[in-house]
Amino acid sequence: MAEPRNIVIAMDESHHSDDAFQFFMKNVYKPHDHVILLYVPEYHTVIQSPMVMTDVSVVTDLLQDEEKRIKGFLEQLGQKLKAAGIGGKVKSVGGSPGEVVVKVANEEKAHLIVIGSRGMGTIRRTLIGSVSDYVMHHSHIPVLVCKHPDAHKH
Repeated sequence: MAEPRNIVIAMDESHHSDDAFQFFMKNVYKPHDHVILLYVPEYHTVIQSPMVMTDVSVVTDLLQDEEKRIKGFLEQLGQKLKAAGIGGKVKSVGGSPGEVVVKVANEEKAHLIVIGSRGMGTIRRTLIGSVSDYVMHHSHIPVLVCKHPDAHKH
């Protein structure tokens, strides 16, 4: 009997994380795996809104909209686990994505981290950093970075 493994799969709202999930399921998944779909929410509209500094009620409304969006995405992730028929859970933790992925993997005693790659160019990756780069350099367990073939053509 295979030893159960804890697998953290970093999820966001891009097709890159869906691709990573699909690759994991097709090529790596074993029936006794416990999968943790980890989402690190980003608050898009609140940060980008020009009204942030002027109207507290606008900020409150924007935050509520973001919370609804995040809750909806977490429900989608739960359905993804259920549809795949695998054991696991959905977890949402705020913070810097790379740091959160490494921290949660440690807390969950994960055996593997699976993460998608967005295919940023060298300059953009240098300027803003890459979550997958951060995770690869700071994790003490294996990291599987899944690149979608079409997203990385030059």
